[in-house]
Amino acid sequence: MPTLEHPIPKSIFLILDDLDDARAVQQGLAVLTSKTFVIEWARTLAEGMQRLSRQASEVESKLLAVVLDLELPDSHGIETFERLFALAPHTPFLVLSTSRFEATARLAITAGAQDYLLKSRLNDYTLPKALSSMIERAANAEALFQAKETAELTLNSMGDAVIRTDPSGRLTYLNAAAERLTGFTQLQADQKTLDLILPLIDGLSRVPLANPMMAAMAANEAIRLTTNALLLRADGSEAAIEDSAAPIHDRRGLTIGAVMVLRDVSGARAQSLKMTHQAQHDSLTDLPNRALLHERLTQAISTASSAGHPLALLFLDVDRFKHINDSLGHDMADQLLRSVAERLLACVRTTDTVSRQGGDEFVVLLPSVLGEADTTVFAERILEAISAPHRIGEREVHVTVSIGIVLYPDHGGDAETLLQNADGAMYRAKDQGRNNYQFFRLDMYAKAAERQLLESDLRHMLERREVVLHYQPIVDLKTHTIVAAEALIRWRHPRRGLVPPSQFIPVAEHSGQIKAIGRWVLREACRQARVWQDADLPAIRIAVNISAADLCARDFVGCVRATLEETGLAAHHLELELTETFLMQEAAATADVLHAFKQMGVHLALDDFGTGYSSLSYMRSFPIDTLKIDQSFVRDITTDASDAGIVNAVISMGKTLGRRVVAEGVETAEQLAFLKQHHCTEAQGHYFSEAIAAADFAVLLRLGRIEPKPTPDADALPREDSAPAQSYCSSVRPCTQILEKLR
Repeated sequence: MPTLEHPIPKSIFLILDDLDDARAVQQGLAVLTSKTFVIEWARTLAEGMQRLSRQASEVESKLLAVVLDLELPDSHGIETFERLFALAPHTPFLVLSTSRFEATARLAITAGAQDYLLKSRLNDYTLPKALSSMIERAANAEALFQAKETAELTLNSMGDAVIRTDPSGRLTYLNAAAERLTGFTQLQADQKTLDLILPLIDGLSRVPLANPMMAAMAANEAIRLTTNALLLRADGSEAAIEDSAAPIHDRRGLTIGAVMVLRDVSGARAQSLKMTHQAQHDSLTDLPNRALLHERLTQAISTASSAGHPLALLFLDVDRFKHINDSLGHDMADQLLRSVAERLLACVRTTDTVSRQGGDEFVVLLPSVLGEADTTVFAERILEAISAPHRIGEREVHVTVSIGIVLYPDHGGDAETLLQNADGAMYRAKDQGRNNYQFFRLDMYAKAAERQLLESDLRHMLERREVVLHYQPIVDLKTHTIVAAEALIRWRHPRRGLVPPSQFIPVAEHSGQIKAIGRWVLREACRQARVWQDADLPAIRIAVNISAADLCARDFVGCVRATLEETGLAAHHLELELTETFLMQEAAATADVLHAFKQMGVHLALDDFGTGYSSLSYMRSFPIDTLKIDQSFVRDITTDASDAGIVNAVISMGKTLGRRVVAEGVETAEQLAFLKQHHCTEAQGHYFSEAIAAADFAVLLRLGRIEPKPTPDADALPREDSAPAQSYCSSVRPCTQILEKLR
């Protein structure tokens, strides 16, 4: 990520009214707290204008950036931006907007804003990335502007070209600079007409231009040459020039000729073209940015409409990129994005456009396709190209993308609608397991809106105390004693009721909120385990599921250590459950972290074992204590020979490696008998108990043992996330029967 280095402390000025949005912005900026700036906050347009109006006199406190919500209590819309920007036209503005007013945000960019972000995408990666990028662009623009000023001052000190004519337009004087510029000497030019010594053409149309000296005399006022003017020099070369011409008067006020001052601005014009390119292209990948894509997409729609052929738009998002960014660091993550950009360019035609929208999002515009089948070829080519290993320095990084596809005119008639629908289709691809493509369907409107509402509610679930932990016992299969408990989060939404983790955890992962949720679960589980111990209940392991974001976070080891110290729980009573798939993908990056936990005394479990692609060599090198057999294999061990063989093999491997083996999802007496026969160490599942509240779990702990009873219909048992625990039928829940008797 670009650094924010400045010679004096500066400030980032937030102008937004919503407290939750302000907190989200401040949390997103937390990763930049080591930089020399402060955060200021105003809630209204009036407060913001008052602060910015003082800026001119406060030289030592210049603004680094302004983060502006266009919807304020005392103003809204583009007028909000224009009034503030007029007070600080040289300060980068980042506009915040909802998807509903995204068109207004784009309008703000054309009016001078550097960038905009949707409020639904605010997190601790996209916000600092956007700020850093736009501040870097502003710094580049300022540097180029200063370079241009320096060049002009240098030319002035050397002497501009000065040319004088008589009333008929014949040259009477050229200074030395004019001789060098035109290629003619004073002697050669004397009494020659302007069209011979100073031929001018338009640099774009190549049409001859009228000489401004004659126009200045005719109008009897100063005249400036049009932009893009080129001077055809004596040797046939061309020079981009700027000039001004003015009539010369005698003492009586009569026009006796004209004077023209010229300077060669070829270098400055080249810099201007460079600045224009930078304004329309992403600074990291040099791909067209959102503004240029929108321009090209609008033009492509017009062309496709006239020609009567479809166009396609592919919206790509790099899968689990935040985890890669957290584990590898910003520099390597940026290199990976450049590698992705290069491969995308290799997958398309020269007439197509590959754009970076920001962060890990890319858009591919195919202005001419035959239809869905033709577009599918491009999508499959991209999936294959991106999934091949990327060589980043000395590392080999594996990454995939999810692609949402729309076709014009079937899926939208304008640029905004097509982009919005492609984004919705991309989320559908995420939900389908990632590393695939999905075409837009009408039912995605409702799903996209539902996802946005859910993501908004997620921001408040912790502070409103809508979440609780339930605990599912893990039982020793020899003694049936409770040896551990897995902590499982439950969200009691005030309107939706009990929201299953399978619905909100993926949304939390993509929005960046999973880290805060994971930290809460860790602390609450450790606190509850200590409460049970203080009540003289048996000391057991408390198992907590760890997300990839947690494992990649550089402060996670310290966070776990601090949590154990705060709650007073001994490290050997905590077990962290890691998913097999992520552990194998990030093997090198997480090995040191796992060994740090082992040195602390924390137990480590490999969850959902068998669904990933672990190898025996990995299992021997990682300090794993427990293998948890995924319930998808346990479910059919008595009816499916292949599943039975897999479970038996895992149990045998665990025994050989000295690992504890836990079977998940045990629901029938037959499954239990199989596991005991093959000497499985431990098990959990509805046959023993569903996940229950902490108070109910304490009752089971006091008993110490669970004696399972046969269930009348194991196939009717709901899965863990399918319904609230209290709605389960007590007649098929042995644990519930025990608790009812004790009560």
